[in-house]
Amino acid sequence: MASYPPPPAGYPYNGGGPPSIQPHHYGGSYGAAANPYGAPYGAPPPPAPAPYGAAAAGGCGNGSLFAALVPSSSAFPPGTDPNVVACFQAADGDGSGMIDDRELQSALSVYNHMSFSLRTVHLLMYLFTNTNARRIGPKEFTSVFRSLQNWRENFQRFDRDRSGKIDASELRDALLSLGYSVPPTVLDLLVCKFDKTGGRSRAIEYDNFIECCLTVKGLTEKFKEKDTAYSGSATFTYETFMLTVLPFLIA
Repeated sequence: MASYPPPPAGYPYNGGGPPSIQPHHYGGSYGAAANPYGAPYGAPPPPAPAPYGAAAAGGCGNGSLFAALVPSSSAFPPGTDPNVVACFQAADGDGSGMIDDRELQSALSVYNHMSFSLRTVHLLMYLFTNTNARRIGPKEFTSVFRSLQNWRENFQRFDRDRSGKIDASELRDALLSLGYSVPPTVLDLLVCKFDKTGGRSRAIEYDNFIECCLTVKGLTEKFKEKDTAYSGSATFTYETFMLTVLPFLIA
């Protein structure tokens, strides 16, 4: 069986705290006047985000952290890092050109020298394919690795105490940098949900940080589809609500 290639050089922490943040607020604290999505009340929807690779306003200069999360064809993109190609081939034990959830979990864990839960892997695969097939090809695999590099940089940017974990205040700032102003009550729920100690440490590790951000991103985008007036409120049928929420609960 082929061995995994060595991981690329890590992203060393920079000295000092994170740069100032100019967030695009989604809503606000409970009871506050609605000003969702960073636009004045009743204003037309904001322009569509720039394509992957374009500089994002107020972002990290690497484009949207989530812009690579789109289904794609099965070929490796031109110029793909040979290490990523070799990593995929090592994970693809049956040579089918596709890898399943456990093969992806193993590849991510070995390449990044850290564990990834199956739940995080399932959520990544769902957002890439918009299905529960739990199989991805080379192009999606490449996009996963590109996105993970950006997410690690974002995680390290807000891990101020260099603990390898994000606490509630650091998570708040990280989500703000992605454009989501999460109310304190929701923030507390997120920390408790994604804390591997069941809420005792009040902090989340890198793989659960990814899952947390993907959950907030995915649910917010689904909500915005129904909030056509950008008012901060929306109406869902029971079926639509269940289909919106359940994929994030059972990933």
